[in-house]
Amino acid sequence: MDVREKLNILADAAKYDVSCSSSGSNRNTPKGGLGNGCKSGICHTWAADGRCISLLKVLMSNACKYDCAYCVNRRSNDIPRATFTPNEIINLTLEFYRRNYIEGLFLSSAVIVSPDHTMELLVKVAKELRTVHKFGGYIHLKSIPGASEELLHEAGLYADRSSVNIEIPTDKALQYLAPEKNHASVFRPMNYLAERKIEYNAGGSFSRYRPKFLPAGQSTQMIVGVAGETDLQILTLSNGFYRQQQMKRVYFSGYVPINADKRLPVITTKPPLVREHRLYQADWLMRFYKFNYNEIVDAAHPNLDLELDPKISWALRHPEFFPVDIQTADYEMLLRVPGIGVKSANLIASGRRFCKIRLEQLKKMGVVMKRAQYFIYHPDTPASLRRLYPEMVRPLLVAQTKPQQLNFLDALDSKPALLTAS
Repeated sequence: MDVREKLNILADAAKYDVSCSSSGSNRNTPKGGLGNGCKSGICHTWAADGRCISLLKVLMSNACKYDCAYCVNRRSNDIPRATFTPNEIINLTLEFYRRNYIEGLFLSSAVIVSPDHTMELLVKVAKELRTVHKFGGYIHLKSIPGASEELLHEAGLYADRSSVNIEIPTDKALQYLAPEKNHASVFRPMNYLAERKIEYNAGGSFSRYRPKFLPAGQSTQMIVGVAGETDLQILTLSNGFYRQQQMKRVYFSGYVPINADKRLPVITTKPPLVREHRLYQADWLMRFYKFNYNEIVDAAHPNLDLELDPKISWALRHPEFFPVDIQTADYEMLLRVPGIGVKSANLIASGRRFCKIRLEQLKKMGVVMKRAQYFIYHPDTPASLRRLYPEMVRPLLVAQTKPQQLNFLDALDSKPALLTAS
């Protein structure tokens, strides 16, 4: 099999792994070298500075020794198999870069022979690119559960980011669907890499004399909807990753039935892509909007609302906090208003020191008024909007219908106000 045939097979097999992002890398290009890790992004997605950049995303091999029910590369699946040599991956990366096809490499692999053998091949690619070819572009390496600490440590020195996929949120379901795996084997490399990164960064700012260790951190991925887990279980696990392993990003992948294994659930409807989207929104609230996971979901509401985003759902469950007076509310409370983002909250907090914020100014600041109008109080707020209560706001937001188009607003005078202006 020639390199072109291998590339067709192994690039296609890599598309199911979405746990990759380059934000946070600060590796500089060596003198006389190739690429720039600080300017690299992820193929066909947005980099930290807003650019869409590509990389070579490929597997070293899809000839896996494991038989995970949910994986297209499982041992018992009848698919074409291929394996790159390290030199083939290196040559592909360099030639694609010189032709301006890519700016980095995302390299994963099925487990071939053993975890140590697989990890050794991955490390060899990254090490030779860095030391022999002086490649300064972005490199993402998979860390193989079960590999030795020595190989994991070496991978951290040459890669910008590493990832170990948790795959299934509950340990019991993981052992049922992937008998050769368990959560302990996945957490072990995560914890080791997190501890080493803390050690390398203990001196504060980076020094030219101190080697960089995973400058872009770690990421992981979970399959959603394959084991009957709740969103509360998923977000609890994600919260632990961010707090304990200092994870840079947690990715979610809606379960798509790609195998006919009897252990897998049968899905007759569309894959749970809306649920995947809601989990990403909840993850964003945890990372940038100062929400705790148990505020977004709890025992009484273990799953996210598929009709409304998590921020709106939280606001409707807590009418006692609304409407928010944008002239006096603190920054943290502004972040919790549906339709107000981080940028617009900053603009409101800084602009109101000089004058009262009016409706037109809110629109110019980027506030999405079709959502925010039900949860804020400002001088231009119509009287009818000050007396809506959650049961009435919900259908308005679900239908994305302007309130003045509904004919029941005239009857609000006889209703008790639950969302009242202070």
